[in-house]
Amino acid sequence: MSHNPFSEFMQRLDAAAADTDALLDGLLTERLVPGELARPARLLEAMRHAAVGGGKRLRPFLLVEAAALFGVPRGQALLAGAALECVHCYSLVHDDLPAMDDDDLRRGRPTVHKAFDEATAILAGDALLTFAFDLMSRAEVHADANVRLQLVSELARAAGIGGMAGGQMLDLAAEGRFEKKKLDEKDVTILQAMKTGALIRFGCRAGAMLGGADVTQSGALDRYGRAIGAAYQIADDLLDESGDPEAMGKAGGKDAARGKATLPALLGAETAKKHLGALVADAQSALEPFGEKAAILKAAARFIAERRT
Repeated sequence: MSHNPFSEFMQRLDAAAADTDALLDGLLTERLVPGELARPARLLEAMRHAAVGGGKRLRPFLLVEAAALFGVPRGQALLAGAALECVHCYSLVHDDLPAMDDDDLRRGRPTVHKAFDEATAILAGDALLTFAFDLMSRAEVHADANVRLQLVSELARAAGIGGMAGGQMLDLAAEGRFEKKKLDEKDVTILQAMKTGALIRFGCRAGAMLGGADVTQSGALDRYGRAIGAAYQIADDLLDESGDPEAMGKAGGKDAARGKATLPALLGAETAKKHLGALVADAQSALEPFGEKAAILKAAARFIAERRT
């Protein structure tokens, strides 16, 4: 183990990002798989625009590192991580649409509906979401079909009505799109645990599933995933208030302009920062059952709180 876990964490985050990108680059090609008749060029190009190149790849990194605690072969974890990243990328494509957040930039590049058109962006998002389940169900992810079924089931729930999609609906409601409703701290915490936290938590849980974790180990990674999911959203909200748009690769200040319910808006920036620190401490404490093997994941929790992009 390096004497500087944070430095090693950054190296491993970059390696996971590069490996995930290379894997998606190789998967999103004109090459057909059994059951496919064609891959329309424009749709494929839009999917690649959304999924290949750019992004921290934090979710697949968490899955790979959680799986590594149990000695899971890296190739298996990376394929599962690529599936998770496809769900995340689909959500960004749809979130950027004019009917949602109406953003022009994502990862420093034109959003998909700007680079192509709205109809193509919608279909690219749809295709990335379904492609995720194609990947997660493949035998290369895990030899045991029951494990793959569990992964597919939990990913569907993390992405669906009780997870990310449901959280997005609550977020739209919080903007007053449908009715005026004032959200309190508990409401916002639930909203963010669904909208942002669900996929991050799944990444940690999926590593445990791939590794055949016991109840204590699964519970520890679940607690860690919940904490860093909440921390990620608070850090994101703080960045929206005061971050550098050029460094972030997207516009800032949009939450306040829309009247979005965020913890910094409700509690104030300083109180939100204290809450963020407590979540990082909880995440790191959750990993104690793994000892020094979890040093990289502990460093990841600190990175999430301190990131600038």
